[in-house]
Amino acid sequence: MQETIRKKFNELFQSEGSVYASPGRINLIGEHTDYNGGFVFPGAIDKGMIAEIKLNGTDKVRAYSVDLEDYAEFGLNEEDAPEASWARYIFGVCREIIKRGGKTGGFDTVFAGDVPLGAGMSSSAALESTYAYALNDLFSLGIDKFELAKIGQSTEHNYCEVKCGIMDQFASVFGKAGSLMRLDCRSLEYEYYPFKPVGYKLVLLDSVVKHELASSAYNKRRESCENAAAAIRKNHPEVEFLRDATMEMLNEVKDDISEEDYMRAEYVIEEIQRVLDVCDALQKGDYETVGQKMYETHHGMSKLYEVSCEELDFLNDIAKKCGVTGSRVMGGGFGGCTINLVKEDKYDAFVAEAFSAYKEKFGREPKLYEVVISDGARKLC
Repeated sequence: MQETIRKKFNELFQSEGSVYASPGRINLIGEHTDYNGGFVFPGAIDKGMIAEIKLNGTDKVRAYSVDLEDYAEFGLNEEDAPEASWARYIFGVCREIIKRGGKTGGFDTVFAGDVPLGAGMSSSAALESTYAYALNDLFSLGIDKFELAKIGQSTEHNYCEVKCGIMDQFASVFGKAGSLMRLDCRSLEYEYYPFKPVGYKLVLLDSVVKHELASSAYNKRRESCENAAAAIRKNHPEVEFLRDATMEMLNEVKDDISEEDYMRAEYVIEEIQRVLDVCDALQKGDYETVGQKMYETHHGMSKLYEVSCEELDFLNDIAKKCGVTGSRVMGGGFGGCTINLVKEDKYDAFVAEAFSAYKEKFGREPKLYEVVISDGARKLC
């Protein structure tokens, strides 16, 4: 990929620039906990975005996407926003840096990526982090890593109409090979935990479906969590988010909230605890407990939070049948991938069974991605 980028850059701009990269991410455990003030547990992966960049001494950006075979040229003022959605990510990063007082200028760039689109590994965050990191370096801006992540998040909010949390950009910037990161979504404190599962593979199985009710259902579940937290707060004023609540507190208000709100809150309270349990297990190198907690998360997302779907439940059942150590839906739900922790001696049989049974049931094969936990945003050369 890097060779292709360099060749295209030279062809378009007759020169050479510097090369930067940022990864996509997985989240081992901790879904729908972020907006409840809880913890997430992401890691950067060995798939991401690579860009060659060279300052051009003008006030114009000239950009080419290898994957889309598309070219865009734009200025750096608010009214210069490009039409192409992919170019708005780069434009947004430039604007967010300028808004923070960073002095930038025009540059030439070519980029490409190998993060599978639509599979929940955050190709957009990888793109934003690549350019935020690169421009910070090339213009010697001195922006710290957390602010680089926030620049990516603000780009999504202000230029791409996606009101995302901070996890994706955080993982892309702060990633560290061989480690996952526990991020406290309230305080933004974080800690690295070793993830070196010798004898295991980390595998994503993409269901290749995305059900349409995702955004409205997401808002409804968020509302349920807020309803439950508000009911608990009447008895316990210190409870700001469900992160502050216990099952005992939730049970006190069981008759005051709907059954649906109760189920959603039960999942979140238990999921926040599961993240902490996985942290403890990883410190002991106990991957069997990690796997057990992944299965518990899938059950909670399917039966209590109700954000799974037939295809994802089917893949999870196959994982159990094949003796996979851990498996769950990854991401917001309603489609996308399962993330699976598989012993190497069970890998071939699991993949063969998953592909054949899924095709027989749904008429199409899933996609498979092996991932390795890797470093975050960096300069390659």
